[in-house]
Amino acid sequence: MITAEPYWIDIPLEQMSQAQWEALCDGCAYCCLVKLEDEDSGEMALTRVSCHLLDTDSCRCQDYPRRLQQVAQCMQLTPQVLPMVIKQNWLPTSCAYRLLYEGKPLPDWHPLVSGDAQTVHQAGASVKGFVLSEDDVHPDQLLDFMIENT
Repeated sequence: MITAEPYWIDIPLEQMSQAQWEALCDGCAYCCLVKLEDEDSGEMALTRVSCHLLDTDSCRCQDYPRRLQQVAQCMQLTPQVLPMVIKQNWLPTSCAYRLLYEGKPLPDWHPLVSGDAQTVHQAGASVKGFVLSEDDVHPDQLLDFMIENT
């Protein structure tokens, strides 16, 4: 019996279909956190504050198709921008896009591996339960919500 490898093992990131690329997202929502840039070093720091479009219970965007028009800081992740996003530490070390770019396997809790979209939350690998919407935080308070990058 011959079994094929999962597509994310066989297909390079830049050759994936849009559906395959999108399915790599584990739903952790770390990319939806408000980031602060150090003006001197250019380094990015994450906060516990999420984009106003993030549903903080499901860790999914409430208007994914129009997010780029509604949120100036939102970036469409593509194979072309992935190296820069990784270099600036915008994605957690557990992010599927980052792992595959670095030649590493997906964790057992990843929905593509587990078959269950909830395992990312059960594993504690998402922002679920510890973020606030930017609608609830004054911009002058963002420094109070900085976290260590994961």
